Amino acid sequence: MFRHVSGSGWHTVSGGEVAGILVAVFWAILVSFLAVALVRLAQTLKATTKLVADVTDQAVPLLADASTAVRSAQTQIDRVDAIASDVQEVTSNASALSTTVASTFGGPLVKVAAFGYGVRRAIGGRREGEAPGDQRRTVIVGRTVPGARRSKRSTRGKKD
Repeated sequence: MFRHVSGSGWHTVSGGEVAGILVAVFWAILVSFLAVALVRLAQTLKATTKLVADVTDQAVPLLADASTAVRSAQTQIDRVDAIASDVQEVTSNASALSTTVASTFGGPLVKVAAFGYGVRRAIGGRREGEAPGDQRRTVIVGRTVPGARRSKRSTRGKKD
């Protein structure tokens, strides 16, 4: 028991009153801690909100630039694709042209060359006064070997 002095005298404080005072003090301390925590939480939320706003302000132009870059890259890819298809078409046209030229001029040119070769041999043999059949020569590495030597070579490997 506690005694309390009041204006009219001493007053006795009971245990229930002391417990009530202790509970009131505990709640006052608890509310003070919670108030401090809420104030700090409010400051953190303000700073976070400001940070998000700043990031948004910087991210929007970056996203616009990235979108422009992607569109430009797509345009360039489309151009390269068109060029590649044109090159493929030119290649196939050149191949077809080569085949056409080879089939059109190849046969006649071979015939003209063979005819020219035959004419040269015929004229060459008659100039020297020999028959075309007697004029046989073999070319070995840039040299012309007369027919007499050639016939010796051709009989070397043969056994009778």
